[in-house]
Amino acid sequence: MNKKDLKIVFMGTPDFAVESLRVLVENGYNVVGVITMPDKPAGRGHKIQYSAVKKYALEKELPLLQPEKLKDESFLDELKKWNADLQIVVAFRMLPEVVWNMPKYGTFNLHASLLPQYRGAAPINWAIINGEKETGATTFFLTHEIDTGKIILQKKIPIAVNDNAGKIHDELMKMGAKLVQQTVDMLLNDKISTVSQEQLYTNESELKAAPKIFKDTCHINWEMPVTYI
Repeated sequence: MNKKDLKIVFMGTPDFAVESLRVLVENGYNVVGVITMPDKPAGRGHKIQYSAVKKYALEKELPLLQPEKLKDESFLDELKKWNADLQIVVAFRMLPEVVWNMPKYGTFNLHASLLPQYRGAAPINWAIINGEKETGATTFFLTHEIDTGKIILQKKIPIAVNDNAGKIHDELMKMGAKLVQQTVDMLLNDKISTVSQEQLYTNESELKAAPKIFKDTCHINWEMPVTYI
């Protein structure tokens, strides 16, 4: 299949997602629409701010949807009109089955960890917090439970002693975008093969989670080892 024949809908919100969208657009893939979060007020003046993905989509004149609710009938009707063959999700929100199951080839997600480790909202932060020596990015097909679908591609990067979450974020953003492109190319060439996450661990207790970071998470316990602090 030619990359112009594969109709792609891209879903994402922050800068981390823009790099993947940019790689697809600049390399001539057929992105027929973009979905991002609704605009919201931010900062002292509560001025309405666009997401990074929206800014890029407007700049490139890509069709755009910003649904409040992903099960809303009017949104689903608009999404169906795009008639996507594939949906790609990077740093967005949990999708209902009616959305992720819509395209012929399904929906794949880019996650900033070596799944099945660090499922959740803050994988980069938790890899740093837990003193991991390496992390990476994973593309996988969406299914019912968050971050549990079958793995398509995975790539590792080292975490140096002085690396922080910002540096690792930027490295994974660029490497992850290439992984997204590779995954699409595999699909175009009918070379997709997947691995079930259950094959990669023997007990769920082995898995480290990556929940959202809150103020309480950031309290320092001075009795912990220096590297952890």
